Amino acid sequence: MCTGKCSLFIAISLYPLVLLSIICNILLFFPDWSTKAAKEGHITDEVKYMGGFIGGGVLVLIPALYIHLTGEQGCCANRFGMFFSIIFAAVGAAGAVYSFIVAMLGFSNGPLCRTTAGKWEQPFLDRNLDHVKSSNFWTECVEPKNVVQFNMGLFITLMVASVLQALLCASQVINGLVGCICGTCNDKQEA
Repeated sequence: MCTGKCSLFIAISLYPLVLLSIICNILLFFPDWSTKAAKEGHITDEVKYMGGFIGGGVLVLIPALYIHLTGEQGCCANRFGMFFSIIFAAVGAAGAVYSFIVAMLGFSNGPLCRTTAGKWEQPFLDRNLDHVKSSNFWTECVEPKNVVQFNMGLFITLMVASVLQALLCASQVINGLVGCICGTCNDKQEA
């Protein structure tokens, strides 16, 4: 497979992951499918850091667009274009790492919820992932309903998406290096 076609494949694979990251991050603002928590400011800092929107979204979308254009410029585009695709892919990988770190923190710290004691807090903040190991702890969060499962599902999805994004961006770095070193493989078109 030529480096240009590989770039095109990588870019097209990144688009749904970008969309998934953005949607997951937006949904995290609406636990229990209502705007009440967002309006009242009962959202964790990890959601406000917008790892899925900024890291897995914007910082991966811009490189994906450039990598897509590089892949469409012929079989391998040119060495200069492939060199810049390495830089853009590195930015995309950094965005994916940011998204992963924020999602991992959100997953491990747990949601902000009204507890059985009646206070808004993060009851799992210093509990060594107890809420992940046993669902018995989930009843500590009274409001929003099912917020523990909601956050865990979305943060896990963000972690998986960001790992795939990082792998794709890393493969584009390698692909770009091959394109820079080996040059193009454009077939000469006959008139």
